[in-house]
Amino acid sequence: MLLGSIEAGGTKFVCAVGNEDYRIIDSTKFPTTTPEETLQKCIDYFKQFKDLRAISIASFGPIEIRRNSPKYGYVTDTPKLGWSNTDFVGTMKKAFDLPIAWTTDVNGSAYGEYVLSTLFNQRLNSLVYFTIGTGVGGGAVIGGKLVGDLGHPEMGHIRLKRHPDDLNFKGICPFHGDCLEGLISGPTFEARTGKKGQDVPLEDPVWDIMAYYAAQAALDTTLMMRPNKIVFGGGVVSERFLKMVRAHFKKLMNDYVSVGNLDEYLVMPLAKDNGSATVGNFALALKELVE
Repeated sequence: MLLGSIEAGGTKFVCAVGNEDYRIIDSTKFPTTTPEETLQKCIDYFKQFKDLRAISIASFGPIEIRRNSPKYGYVTDTPKLGWSNTDFVGTMKKAFDLPIAWTTDVNGSAYGEYVLSTLFNQRLNSLVYFTIGTGVGGGAVIGGKLVGDLGHPEMGHIRLKRHPDDLNFKGICPFHGDCLEGLISGPTFEARTGKKGQDVPLEDPVWDIMAYYAAQAALDTTLMMRPNKIVFGGGVVSERFLKMVRAHFKKLMNDYVSVGNLDEYLVMPLAKDNGSATVGNFALALKELVE
């Protein structure tokens, strides 16, 4: 039995086929162009696999996840040019008479990390996953279920207390200016320093400023949800950056509530090479099939 995964990013798509043990058997990737061209490449790829039983899609958004909505399965009012009101699931359903799971890219990663944690014998009931890259997003799993009824969470757009050395930076989010995404997404490096993130040394004060904001996101999440752990993934995140986040988190929390060992609470993904969403998709596809 084979399961399909589509990790639909604003820059590239990653399609993969795996088994019920969540092992990747084959994969491919290609740039995100027009909906017609990109989705046809997905269809052509999966048509090769005759034993495919279910597919899961983890997509950039915003997307409609309410099954009772006439727009279920759509990418909705996205800033990604040409993709607004794209019937993603409907297009795939026309090509495949299979169960198709549908969620956000970061929800897919959150679910993947939840599944991997249980496979690594980590006894947990909940986790929250933040991705910090071109954009910022978050997903939460509680009791094995993804959080979100009226829609999917938009954790990347929470508001924060500004760092005293960063008050003149207006942020880059086109909707909110200085929300979490507007303050710590990858493009903020160039907006602040004129340099790409990979060219900014970790000793630069901008990293500490960004760690302060990430720590606030972790603090708010902790106080609102009390998850077993919080995972930070995405191209901006490294273990050295997380050390700064932990230091700010400890200071901000001020011993108000205990979360145990911070090195085990604020962590990097278990999946290598940001592969959490593929694992999550395999698990969600299997879940869609058996339910």
